[in-house]
Amino acid sequence: MAKFFDSIQDQHQSFIEKQKMFFVASAPLAANGHVNLSPKGIDSFKVLSANKVAYMDIIGSGNETSAHVLENGRITLMFCAFDGPPNILRLYGKGYTVLPGDEEWESLAINFEILLATRQIIVADVDKVQTSCGFSVPYFTYEGERDQAYKWAANKGADGLEAYKKEKNLISLDGLPTALNTDENMSKWSY
Repeated sequence: MAKFFDSIQDQHQSFIEKQKMFFVASAPLAANGHVNLSPKGIDSFKVLSANKVAYMDIIGSGNETSAHVLENGRITLMFCAFDGPPNILRLYGKGYTVLPGDEEWESLAINFEILLATRQIIVADVDKVQTSCGFSVPYFTYEGERDQAYKWAANKGADGLEAYKKEKNLISLDGLPTALNTDENMSKWSY
């Protein structure tokens, strides 16, 4: 049975901190736009307060969440138990992107182990928390983190990662600009 809360309770935070993976969902406003759903791992998620969370986002082949929250702010984060008692927890809210060099960057970055491949931090102001049974979520055993992202980033190097972001991370699948592609941030980059 689903239960709703106005903020993250202590038991919710405890559950979140035990999970090895979570999912992020966002969507553009356009009816024909693509809903994005991304799995996330590593120790990249932090509860900052009862109504604020953040996750460290590493460079990937797309940047949909940044584009969607820039356009409309809507974001949902989901955690589910793959071991122990069944449970699903969703955080609903308004998100925004914080980039290196932004005023809020330093105060957020201290919560994470910033990696070479760290692209941005996505912050969500949570206005609704939902828990539900999770009875149909199967058991899975955690075996560890993959190291391909670390190796890929090291191989690219800082300059190669910046070039990759310029090539792959400025525009969403539906043609929306990401936070990396705003006039203010584009002026920081030389071409």
